[in-house]
Parts: sequence; structure tokens; C-alpha cells
Amino acid sequence: RYISTFRPSVKREAEKNKAQWKTMGPAKVALPSPKNFLQKHSKEPKLPARKKEQDSKKLPALSVPRRTDHPVMGIQSKKNFINTNAVAAITGLPKKPQPIHVDTRQGDKYLLETSGLVPKYIKKKDYGVTPKYIIRRNEEMKRAQKEYEASILEHLKKRAMKRLSDEERINLLQGLKKNWEEVYREFQGLPVEIDTIPKKLYKEKLESQMKQLEHDIEVIEKHKVIYIANE
Repeated sequence: RYISTFRPSVKREAEKNKAQWKTMGPAKVALPSPKNFLQKHSKEPKLPARKKEQDSKKLPALSVPRRTDHPVMGIQSKKNFINTNAVAAITGLPKKPQPIHVDTRQGDKYLLETSGLVPKYIKKKDYGVTPKYIIRRNEEMKRAQKEYEASILEHLKKRAMKRLSDEERINLLQGLKKNWEEVYREFQGLPVEIDTIPKKLYKEKLESQMKQLEHDIEVIEKHKVIYIANE
């Protein structure tokens, strides 16, 4: 049978420490005093002591007279309130009735001012005026467009591009139209029946030239500013 070599030491340690726990805990523990027993309501939360009203906090002044106050006697006014009221009613301006609107069959009345039916917005100072943010945005767009055009011009200058003047552009456009008319005249001179391969190839050549000239004319008419490379 297997017997551990540590059995004697374990047994010795157990016998050594066993005496300390015979009282279900450490032997040397201070016992609580019998005078410190749990009393009734001892664990309930206690409210702080109520403070007396300070002298600085005075009661607010009353708008009504006190019970000990007595009215001043013997003061009389000679003012004729009847005549004063009559004069004020005669000379005063009549009170204008408030504009109202009725929106039900039962005749329920509501103030017209707060109904939303009065177009107050047209009486504003800035009515019909372009808002500042739109003006600012338009200025930014114009500035961006100018910067873009300046960058394009600088880029074209670096690439040695030349801008056609208006006179050169008109002359070029007229020359293209003249060439188109000559090609069209040759196209109209073709026979009605194209029965050979050379005639067919010649017709296709004239058609392609006319299409190319029409495309060039359309491009030049569409764009007012044209740049060409310097040769």
C-alpha cells in the first residue's frame, strides 16, 4: 500500500494547530461587553436637529393692512368724480373693437391677429430682400469661377496654347461652310444609280467628309472661345 513520505509532517502540523480552534475560533479573542447590547430603534436613521428661524429672515411685507392699523380719519376730497368721468367719456376716443373671425357654424369667435390669416410677413423690413447667405454664396461662386478660368488660362499658357480671335474664328467657320457646300455640290453630282465599287466608295467618302465638316461647324458655333496648339 502506498504511504506518503510527508505523512508524519502533516500529522505533526495538524496536532500543532488543532488546539487553537477548540473554541470555534481563535482562543484569544476579546469578548463583547454585556453593557453594549442592541437597543430598540438604535439603527434607525436620525434626522438633524431643527434649526431655529434666524433673525435675518424677516416675513415679507403684507399688502393688506394689519389688524392693529387704523384708517386715517377726517380727510375729504373736493373732486367731483361724476363730472370728471362724464368729461372723460365725452372727450375720450372710442375704443376700437378687436378684429375677429368666425370659423364654425355655432359662431365661435377668435382673434384675427393670432389666427394666422393676417399676412404679417409682407410687412417685414427684409421682405423681398435677397438673404445675406445667398449673396455671399453667389460671390463665392463667382470668385471660384474666376479662379478656375485663371487656372485654365495659366495651364494653357504653360502648354503654349493660342486663343483664336473672333475674326479668325469667323473666317474659320466661313471656310468650313464653304468646304461643306463644295462637298455637297459634288455629292449632288453623283449618278442616281451607284452600280460600281469605285462609285460606292466615292459616295461613302463624300458622306464622311460632310459629317466631319458638320461636326466641326457645330463645335465652333457652340464654343465662343477656342484654343489651338502653336506649331
